[in-house]
Amino acid sequence: MKGVVFNILEDMVVEKGGVVLWQQLLNRAGVAGSYISVDTYEDAELFKIVHEVQQALDIPLEDVIRSFGDFMFAKLAERYPMFVEAEGDLFGFLKSIEPVIHLEVQKLYTEANLPTIDCANGDNNRLVMNYRSPRKLCILAEGLIQGAATYYQTPIKIEHHICMHREADHCELSISKVNV
Repeated sequence: MKGVVFNILEDMVVEKGGVVLWQQLLNRAGVAGSYISVDTYEDAELFKIVHEVQQALDIPLEDVIRSFGDFMFAKLAERYPMFVEAEGDLFGFLKSIEPVIHLEVQKLYTEANLPTIDCANGDNNRLVMNYRSPRKLCILAEGLIQGAATYYQTPIKIEHHICMHREADHCELSISKVNV
């Protein structure tokens, strides 16, 4: 996992609970906690920290991961505005992830272990996203999608009936625009 992901998790924890909480979580997780954004770290290290966040907040792990994805989107949009500014709407952005964003990330970080994402329109108000990754972080993807929906001011509903956590070979996320 790239260090930038750890940096954003730190930002979230510090923003919500302060630097002392971040240090306590690192100590409980048994990790050093110094992360350089462009370096690569073991996935297990991030999972240890996220588990400690879940324990400290006493909320379901899926809620922590989904909230982190939502928070992460806003931070990535700040750091890399060219990707969100290049698209005029949510579905255009989501369809650009694999052919544009992931392609650019792979050029910069050849060792990056990115999920595979392909999108297909169900109709003008629905997009189906297929997600594949050995990390099985589909809940993080849900949070990132929700963050993107907030950025593009598009209320959505996500349905996630097909999932790798239920023995499927991929996750299918059906994203529908909601009229408010």
